[in-house]
Parts: sequence; structure tokens; C-alpha cells
Amino acid sequence: MFRKKNYLALGAVTLLALLILSLPPRVTAHLKLTIGSLFLPLFGLANTTQQLPADLADSVLPRRELLQQIDRLRRENDQYKALAVQTAAIARENDQLRSLFGWQQQAPWKLKLANVVMRDPANWWRTVQIDLGSRDGLRENLPVLTAEGLVGRVSSVGLTRSQVVLIGDPNCHVSALVENPAHDTGIVNASGPLDTSLVDLTYLSGSASLKPGQNVFTSGLGGVFPKGIPVGQVVDSRPVEFGLYTEARVKLSANLGALEQVWVLFP
Repeated sequence: MFRKKNYLALGAVTLLALLILSLPPRVTAHLKLTIGSLFLPLFGLANTTQQLPADLADSVLPRRELLQQIDRLRRENDQYKALAVQTAAIARENDQLRSLFGWQQQAPWKLKLANVVMRDPANWWRTVQIDLGSRDGLRENLPVLTAEGLVGRVSSVGLTRSQVVLIGDPNCHVSALVENPAHDTGIVNASGPLDTSLVDLTYLSGSASLKPGQNVFTSGLGGVFPKGIPVGQVVDSRPVEFGLYTEARVKLSANLGALEQVWVLFP
């Protein structure tokens, strides 16, 4: 019974083979392509199944090694951050020095750069000390300024250091004029201890025509400060002494609370 079935199956296969061989070549090629496409996914799945354990073995790392890699990457990241901070600080310093020296070349005065090394602990915004002294050619009453504007004057000189009294101190009187058609002239005095960026411009004419935002410069009167150093800008004004004089508040151009480097002006 089983032998008879085997014979029938063998005969059917032989007949099918002869039928396929008798087909035209074009039809045979299409038939091979169709049969191959049916079995191709099975072959691909078998290959993938064989390769999967190897890929998993390559991708899975011990936990200790992963922690070491994370720690190394964290240290490298911190190092790059420190380098970025250092690079930014160097860039700011280079920009500041470039600005200072570029401004020095344009200024019509003989200037010498000084570093602020100390502030008065009792009244820190009124006086500062700089790292230039008599051996550097400094003497009393030399003007001190920044690229933004007037800072003050040298009040005392030592061998290697000097003291600078800042604008707005009662011991630093500055004759200044307003940049308006009348060139109104007054004296710069302290405005008060609450806001170190403001000073009073006093003894202006009672008919002075002042407007907020007008520039104020040194007038050149008095023999200490040459004409044309920026002092600040007018904030507001008010009449005093029953309109006999006018006083104005002036916003200083130089930031006296953040002085690091200043210029000493030589005649």
C-alpha cells in the first residue's frame, strides 16, 4: 500500500519535471523566480536567527565598563567646560586690551595704563590706588580716565603707587560744560552716597537751557583737566537760589564702581 503510494508520488514528480522542462525558457525563468521568492524570506530568517546571538554578544557590555565610559565622558565634558570658560575669559581680556590700546592711539593725549590695586575701605568709591608712582613719572593732579570718560585726578604719589581721588568727591572739583548751543558751564560736585553713578553740575546760569541726554565734557578751565574729556550726560535740572542758578544731575560715563584699569594723562 505504502509502496504503491511512493510509486505514484515518484511518477507525479517525474511528470511534473518533464512538464516544466517542456515549457518555453521564458516561462521557466518566471516560474523559478516565483518559487525562489517564496522560499527567500525563510532563508533570510534563518541567517538572521544565526547572526542574532553574535550581535547581542557584541552589543552587550559589562556594567563596570559602561560606568567607566560614563565617568570618562563626564570628566572630558568638565574639562571642555573649563577650557571654554578660560577661552571666554581670554577673549574678554583681549577685547578689553584691544579696545584700550586702540582708543589710546586715537586720543590726543599722552597716556599711561595703570591697574587699580586697592580701594578705600572706609569710603571705597571716593578713592582708589593704582600701581604707578613717582618712578613712573607720576605727580599730583594728573587726570585719570578710562575709555568711557573721566575718573578723577592723582591726589598723592608714592614710589610705586599713587592715590586717585574720584570725580564726585568733595576734593575733586571739575569745571565742565554742557554740549548745547550756549555751552553752559558749571562745577561738578558730589550728588550723594546713595548712587555713585550720579554727580551734581552746579553754578550753571539761571537761564541755562538743559535737556536730558545732553553730553557733558570737561571745559579745560582750572588748569587740571584738559578740555574735551567726557564726564557724562544730563539726567534732569532744577533752578536753585530762587532761579539765580541752575543745577543738573549728571550720569557719569565711567563706571567708578568697576574700575580695573585706568589711564593717567600726562601733559
